[in-house]
Amino acid sequence: MSPRSGPPLDGAIDVHAHYVTPRLRAAMVDAGHAEPDGMPAIPDWSPESALADMDSLGVATALLSVSSPGVHFGSDADARRLARDVNTEGAEIAAARPDRFGLLASLPLPDVTGALAEVEHAFDALGADGITLHTHYDGKHLGHPEHEPLLSALDERAAVVVLHPTSPPCWEAVSAGLPRPLLEFPFETTRAVASLVLSGALERHPRIRFVVPHAGAALPVLADRIAAFSLISGGPPIDVAGALRGLHYDLAGFALPRQLPALLALADPDRLLYGSDLPFTPAPVARGLAEALAADATLTAEQQRSMRRGAAEALFPRFARPGPPGAAEPRPDDRSLRGDQR
Repeated sequence: MSPRSGPPLDGAIDVHAHYVTPRLRAAMVDAGHAEPDGMPAIPDWSPESALADMDSLGVATALLSVSSPGVHFGSDADARRLARDVNTEGAEIAAARPDRFGLLASLPLPDVTGALAEVEHAFDALGADGITLHTHYDGKHLGHPEHEPLLSALDERAAVVVLHPTSPPCWEAVSAGLPRPLLEFPFETTRAVASLVLSGALERHPRIRFVVPHAGAALPVLADRIAAFSLISGGPPIDVAGALRGLHYDLAGFALPRQLPALLALADPDRLLYGSDLPFTPAPVARGLAEALAADATLTAEQQRSMRRGAAEALFPRFARPGPPGAAEPRPDDRSLRGDQR
């Protein structure tokens, strides 16, 4: 069998994978998001199709999260119910296959009170592995003072928080009719992380483990500019480079050939994680990207192993395998896992 005919990855942990429950799909359509963020359609998803795609890539475990536009479509009460529904269903999927799926819980932001209640429920009742946060809520990026109570609660739990971009509030004026993931998503991610850095939120909440999507978006090329402008902000000095180096970065999307080398000037290789962006990235595209990543020489063999598993095992230790971090081992077959609980 040629290398390209088999799975390109070797037991990877995918920290950037999405799920779409029937309840979420119906809510999105009812709220006018049948073409989310300007994309053609809401992709089909089921645990069975996800497992097939994961096996094709060689992904052992996927951390499931809700993508943009999230769960809040205008009503706080409805958003609280929808967040609880999708988180409960995600937890049930993960409990049925604890070797294959984890859960990054969604919050009904900008309802901070509801979000705090859902953090407690997600971790204490559902056993969530982490939280997903979008880059802004109601136009307020994550470093905004309104989010301070939530960040404090997440810091107390040393939570893993995986960021995900969403359309900016001014997308009609700036997107030129193009799907917002094309340009707006990378710049939204950059705005959100800059907000966390420049507001001092990262320094105030050092126990939160943030994962930045899409190979750091525009941060690798704008980090020095952000650092320079921080000097004229009038506030206390900020170690922008140090703050960015303390984050984690997934490699979902088009990290090659240019973005990954630029990211390595900003982030240490042991902070890199694998991400597929399934099912919003179609499975054939995700496979092509994974093949390119596996064949690329930018990362050493040891760094490749860390990116695929080791760095994620450090963040999500329940998925760690015996032996050295990131060590590959045969995956148990489905029959041996029936009845297992998380």
